[in-house]
Amino acid sequence: MDTPIAEFVERYAAQGTARFHMPGHKGMPVLGCERLDITEIAGADALYEADGIIAQSEANAASLFGSQRTFYSTEGSSQCLKAMLYLALTGRPAGTPPVIVAARNVHRAFVHAAALLDFETVWLWPEERNSLCACPVSPRQLEETLIALPTPPAAVYITSPDYLGGMADIAALAQVCHRRGTVLLVDNAHGAYLHFLKPAMHPLDLGADLCCDSAHKTLPVLTGGAYLHVGKRAPQAFAENGKAALALFGSTSPSYLTLTSLDLCNRYLAGGYGGRLADTAARMEALRGTLRAAGWQTERSDPLRLTLRAPAGITGMELAQRLRQGGVECEFADPEFLVLMATPENSLKEFSRVAAVLGENRAPAETAPPLPLARGERVMSIRQALFAPHKRIPAGESLGKVCGVPTVACPPAIPIAVSGERIGPEAVVLFAHYGVQEVDVLI
Repeated sequence: MDTPIAEFVERYAAQGTARFHMPGHKGMPVLGCERLDITEIAGADALYEADGIIAQSEANAASLFGSQRTFYSTEGSSQCLKAMLYLALTGRPAGTPPVIVAARNVHRAFVHAAALLDFETVWLWPEERNSLCACPVSPRQLEETLIALPTPPAAVYITSPDYLGGMADIAALAQVCHRRGTVLLVDNAHGAYLHFLKPAMHPLDLGADLCCDSAHKTLPVLTGGAYLHVGKRAPQAFAENGKAALALFGSTSPSYLTLTSLDLCNRYLAGGYGGRLADTAARMEALRGTLRAAGWQTERSDPLRLTLRAPAGITGMELAQRLRQGGVECEFADPEFLVLMATPENSLKEFSRVAAVLGENRAPAETAPPLPLARGERVMSIRQALFAPHKRIPAGESLGKVCGVPTVACPPAIPIAVSGERIGPEAVVLFAHYGVQEVDVLI
């Protein structure tokens, strides 16, 4: 597969052109990585008005993912999810209120988008609760929520995979959405690779209308590289207006190093990636089996993630420290769980190291009670709260106060309190459980 962005940047770097344009390093190795870092010069195209090499590269990505359109982002899924919400809101029928139905385990960028776009959120709460990172939503629960609304919402918003690797039933949820006259948006930040499995498990393949992928999380792309995908059956307006939506939230100085990495990733994906991915998924499943045989409790997760439940008497943070001392850095740890993420770039030796460092677990399984639901009373809109004067106070003194900036243990996770909600006793218990020391509240 051709790589038009990378080829242009390489040619330009080799020409020895006097760079009387940004960036200020002028391609000189002051830091060591500047040679391929350029700006939107003649021939380099422009990310938000793409009709040249960037448009060609994005078309290559769309063909690989099977989308109606795929747009690049150099500012991660945070930019893409805001653009998704904007597209859904501007695409709703005239006269209908700006409402988004969302599973509660949203990235903090969703809350920021709610403030910027001033929409109302109807939260879907988990039917079972053992972590702030997970918010399983059933098709039945979604259907009941949509039936109860006076008009269809602008969109339904789901995070899948979640931070622990839990995967929603996207196909069934998409059917509910379409039957009830709305669209499905999926934050698939941790699942860019899912389209290349057999069978494909990407939200686009399962009926999602809009989807964002953090390419840099699971593919060999520089940090910040992401995709906004438009499903083939989604309204054409989403494809037509995607660039404008991204431009609304993006910098006018996108990183060409990141764009080049997205471009080169197309060739990587087209060059036997599916086989390497299958081998890695099998290797990860073998690691899970080894750990289970050694007494560890593994959780169901997406194929490239290992999620361990911490046994009695040991926290996930302590397990993370054990790994760190053995030369392994994990993705995430909290009191209950330890999460590791793998890709085909992890070697067999590294998989073996994980098993060797963890060793055998002789502690019994933890039987912790479900976490309380902190359904705070809504006092004002997210926008009103985020733009009101606020201050930070000790979490133990926050009972009864109104949340200013949302409190999230880790993104994407269920915010213990969302802007505009009154902090209740359950929230205070969760602050203590997750080690939240300070909370932002309205003055």
